[in-house]
Amino acid sequence: MSRPPKPAGREDDRRERGGSERGEKGGYRKFFSSKRKFCRFCQRNIKDIDYKNADILRKYVPDRGRISPRRVTGTCAFHQRKLAQAIKRARLMALLFYVEE
Repeated sequence: MSRPPKPAGREDDRRERGGSERGEKGGYRKFFSSKRKFCRFCQRNIKDIDYKNADILRKYVPDRGRISPRRVTGTCAFHQRKLAQAIKRARLMALLFYVEE
């Protein structure tokens, strides 16, 4: 079965409305900057993340109280696991809040 032909001018209308142009490389590069994310712990050569250092851990926990994912923070998989464990320990020891008010 073949598809019915597209109406003329449909792609132009989509571009005018701000739709995505996925045919080009990357699709959304036009709208978002391509800043490279990096692991701050690897950059500073930190192997273990201490749960007692609550100032560092607070940067990875937003006000809602959830642990920020790798795709947002840019940490590597190794340090993300260590970071999650340290945050959970700090919460248990009452160094961090579960949810901030």
